[in-house]
Amino acid sequence: MRTIEQKGAYCYTFNRYTEPLARVKPGEEVQLLTEDAYCSLVKSENDDLEYMRKTRTGSNPQIGPIYVEGAEAGDTLAVHILDIQPTRDFAVSSIQNTIGGLTPNKHTPMMTEPLKERIWIYRFDKEGFLRHDDYLRFPWKPFLGTMATAPKLEALSALTPFENGGNMDAPDTKPGNIVYLPVSVDGAYFFTGDCHAAQGEGELCGTALEITAKVKLKFELVKGKTINWPRIESPDEYMTVGSSRPMEDAARIAYMELIALMTEFGWERMDAYQALTQAGKLYCANMVDTNYSMVAKVSKALAQRRKQ
Repeated sequence: MRTIEQKGAYCYTFNRYTEPLARVKPGEEVQLLTEDAYCSLVKSENDDLEYMRKTRTGSNPQIGPIYVEGAEAGDTLAVHILDIQPTRDFAVSSIQNTIGGLTPNKHTPMMTEPLKERIWIYRFDKEGFLRHDDYLRFPWKPFLGTMATAPKLEALSALTPFENGGNMDAPDTKPGNIVYLPVSVDGAYFFTGDCHAAQGEGELCGTALEITAKVKLKFELVKGKTINWPRIESPDEYMTVGSSRPMEDAARIAYMELIALMTEFGWERMDAYQALTQAGKLYCANMVDTNYSMVAKVSKALAQRRKQ
């Protein structure tokens, strides 16, 4: 299996204008080495987050772009997440006064003092948990915070979740699942990074358990199939992701896309709407980014109209 490492600076935008880091063929399995959201500048609870912000080149360094041979605009890229392994023995999380679901910012200014910044270091214990102390101790549940193909024209910040994926922070982009992304440009121009050792739904304080990782992926193409937003397939469920502000618009996008998916299995739209009202699931993947991301779910059995 080929290993792809970033040569030179990491990417901090999703774009079609950067020279591809590597080329892959459909069906090929590769191993990628990803950087953490802090650019590995935070190693201790005594480190200075303000110094880190001034020192690093940008936020959410991406490995890529990866050119997928044969991919054409209008296709769908299927990314199989085969495995994620840590490449160091600790993860980092923090509270920063610039981001967070309960932190004043330019979108929601408040007459309150900024939160005091703080860093937490979590190390693997003998049971394989990430441990800060007896209560801040969480199981290893890795996933890729960012996965995207390039937009047609823009160069978007790696902090941004959008139609082609991006910084969705969805815990379901994990090993064993398949992520389907729209292809807007020939070659797809795939990016990924921002691996999380674990994260709750919503990524409330703005940072998960951030870690560097070795990621195994397989790329496939669904030729001639066009989707409008990312989809995720697990062994038991189909999922769709919508990203927008306000949050209810992200939810509407996710559910509209899930209805569209169900019609591919023969559902009439209003019947699918009714089915999701009774049996659909919905969660907030992130409530802290430039757009909020919502994930809608339906069981495969219901979506495929299998009698139970």
